[in-house]
Amino acid sequence: MDMETSRSHLIQILRLAYSGELAAGHAYRGHARSVSDPAERDRIRQIEDEEWHHRRLVGGMLESLGAQPLRRREIRAAIVGRILGSLCHVSGWLAPMYGAGKLESRNIREYEDAARFARDCGRGDFVDCL
Repeated sequence: MDMETSRSHLIQILRLAYSGELAAGHAYRGHARSVSDPAERDRIRQIEDEEWHHRRLVGGMLESLGAQPLRRREIRAAIVGRILGSLCHVSGWLAPMYGAGKLESRNIREYEDAARFARDCGRGDFVDCL
């Protein structure tokens, strides 16, 4: 695969990841509001903060590649994240945790692919972060 194709694939994954972090941040915020145990709520808020941090990192990578997030994906992610966060109030504990686990599992594979594409397009500086 040539460098430009790798760069294109990297941008595509980073755009997905950027919007995914938005959805996750909103979902965790809603989930934190749905739990009554203060320690659990604090841990969920800590995870939410990590999602916002990841989003800033991915946004910086997109910017350095001269790319921007896709507006329609951002809108969709915001809606999905808020709906998932709201559902936490009625669905109980298992559904949000199961959903988060499935998403995180997929995200790991996508970030591994992104790291390979970063390396292949000459952006080795992204690899450790990814």
